[in-house]
Formats: sequence, structure tokens, C-alpha cells
Amino acid sequence: MSNYSLGLGEDLQQYLLDVSLREPALCRRLREQTLAMPEGMMLSSPEQVQLLLFLLKMLNAKSGIEIGTFTGYTSLFLTAEMPGLSLICCDISEEFTAIARKYWKEGGVSERIDLRLAPALDTLDDLIAKGRISSFDFAYIDADKSGYRNYVERCMTLVRPGGLIALDNTLWSGSVADPKNHDDDTVALRRLNSWLYSQESFNYDLSLVPIGDGLTLLRKASD
Repeated sequence: MSNYSLGLGEDLQQYLLDVSLREPALCRRLREQTLAMPEGMMLSSPEQVQLLLFLLKMLNAKSGIEIGTFTGYTSLFLTAEMPGLSLICCDISEEFTAIARKYWKEGGVSERIDLRLAPALDTLDDLIAKGRISSFDFAYIDADKSGYRNYVERCMTLVRPGGLIALDNTLWSGSVADPKNHDDDTVALRRLNSWLYSQESFNYDLSLVPIGDGLTLLRKASD
């Protein structure tokens, strides 16, 4: 995993941030705190989150689902920059999301974030059972890699036609292209990428963007 864009040297990565990143000060503070943690590499890269924000503004997104919240950097960035946006955030860690809650409160966005501490599939299935079909503008998936396919399938039901589903880590530090690498997460992501490319059950536009650790974008087509 990586929280900087693959293939960029340190100097070019820093240049990219210097000339393009418009990161709220509170988000920067949270990013720096998170990167100092042993689990800091789980953080989405700031340029990737800013790209997601760019796309969501184009969609005029009002509601979304985040699967894998960690310390809350992505959700804070998106809601701070989009005052009309509400999120349902799925995670299972009270420890990490306690940091997120602190920053959401400080940023004044807590009332627009509904944190569900439960397995994400349970939350997604509950939303479907309660009739939230095609009611979300987007979903962002950055959680356990073996669960990505199940998350995509549920999100295809929950996200509206024309909406966006984004998946983080789909290049996995380049290991998905190494046929000698057979660790569980790499194999899961390699199978996911092949499935997304070839499956015919859902109708969507597809782009795998080499930003951050690889960002797959799915635009759900009209029914």
C-alpha cells in the first residue's frame, strides 16, 4: 500500500503537492498525525482525495457511502469542502474512528457524518433492506481487499445511475502486476481487477487511474 502516487520520485511527488494540493489546514494536521502512526500507510494520498473531491463537485453529490474510514481524513476533507454533503461511514475500529470523531467535531462536520461501527456488509445490506436503492451519489471503498467485490456489488445497488464508485489501492504498490506475488491481498485485488474489466452483470464505465496506490473509478450507467 502507498499514500503517495506510484512511480513518482520524492521530488516530483512533493512538486505535485506544492503546485496542486489545496488541503484544509485541519486535514493537513490529521494527515500528519496519521502518518506518524504505525498504520499510517493505510491513509489515502491527499492528491487522490482531492481528485475524488473534484469529481464529486462535478456530480453535485449530496450523499455518499465510505467503506473504511480509518482516522477520518477522506471524510473530513470531502465534507469540509462540500457543505451540502452527507456521508454514511462504515468501519469496525473504535480506536481509529475515535480520532476521526475528534476531527469531525473540530471541523464542524459531525452532524453530516453517520458512523456505523459494524461489518460493512451488514451496513450495506441493511441500507438495501430499508429501501435505499439508487439513493446515493457515490461510494468510496478503502477497506479489506478480500471484501471489495462484495462491496462493489452492494454499491451498484445503492448508488444512483450516473453516480460514482471509487476503489482505492487497486494497483497495490505495483504488486498486482507481479506474477510471483501470491499474498492474499494481492491475489484478491488481481482477481477484482480482472472481474471489473470482464464482468457483464453490471453496466458501468471503467477507468483505473494511476494516482495514489491506484484508484479505480466506476460510473454507474443508466438502468
